[in-house]
Amino acid sequence: MNTLFDSVALGDLRLPNRVVMAPMTRVRSNAEGLATASMAAYYAQRASAGLIVTEGVQPSLVGQSNPLTPGIHTDEQTASWRQVTDAVHTNGGRIFAQIMHGGRISHPDTTGLQPVGPSAVAARDAGVFTPSGPQPAPVPRALTTEEAGHEALSYAAAAERAVTAGFDGVELHGANGYLIGQFLSSNANVRTDHYGGSIAGRIRFAVEAVTATAEAIGPQRVGLRLSPGAGIWDAVEDEVAELYGALLAALAPLGLAYIHVEATTDEQTLVDLRGAWPGRLIVNPSFPMGPVVADRKLADHWLDLGADLISFGRAYLANPDLVERLRADLPLDEADPATYYQGGDEGYLDYTSYRY
Repeated sequence: MNTLFDSVALGDLRLPNRVVMAPMTRVRSNAEGLATASMAAYYAQRASAGLIVTEGVQPSLVGQSNPLTPGIHTDEQTASWRQVTDAVHTNGGRIFAQIMHGGRISHPDTTGLQPVGPSAVAARDAGVFTPSGPQPAPVPRALTTEEAGHEALSYAAAAERAVTAGFDGVELHGANGYLIGQFLSSNANVRTDHYGGSIAGRIRFAVEAVTATAEAIGPQRVGLRLSPGAGIWDAVEDEVAELYGALLAALAPLGLAYIHVEATTDEQTLVDLRGAWPGRLIVNPSFPMGPVVADRKLADHWLDLGADLISFGRAYLANPDLVERLRADLPLDEADPATYYQGGDEGYLDYTSYRY
């Protein structure tokens, strides 16, 4: 039986353990979307993880969701990430950039642009973040068929920049109701062209984005994060098992580094998807921002069910030495939610390792 602390191959990498730091938005970038010295220190502190996946990084200005999140679509942004990747590698770690296009979960006050999406349908009852605080989600501009294909290619362009910046690979953010998830959705996507309608149509954007990225930097450097049935940001999905089964079947021939699945649907559906996916599977065992925080017991449960690696989100905020604490069965500190997104180094760099 695999344990969290066994070595594992992931693409061309050999990871020293099966603990993954999950991507988490921390809004610590500057106004130009540059990575900062504090971000480099934050990720370097957590380099004992088998793999780090960064916070979501926008591939274009129109793809930016929240204020003060980092980008990788300008030369200056790309160069700014080198301090992060160098710091992680110096500390012995491995790091993937999560490429995140917000789609309709954005606002003109943040980007100066009207958000785009698969259809001109706003997220219901959703307050998106803006520089002046939460505002109702605006109605996005529906992408034309040609534009949809272009936005799919934006992930590949960002991935090429990520490799230039020293990342070991990239993870496409197909979860939590952002652009890829909006195309998968049956209420955010009401298109009648070949990007909508049937399951084959709804998975097309995701398949094109992943395929283009794999062709650009090599499939062994590419992962995809998914949240089956989550309904986050009002991206509701019909026929969840069939939808994700078809998506995994379409992606299986590519030879990707991994699929990263959040435990957002019933356990049996996730077990069935494990059986349908021939490659490495990362499982995030806790619903995003739900009451359950992943721990060693929950991780062992999912390893027993066939996961190859386990990602931890909130547990990593206050425990930069999470691998060592899990290995020694030591207590975990709790992060202060008030500092999740407030900016600055408080609640970011001031959590310390256990005094062994």
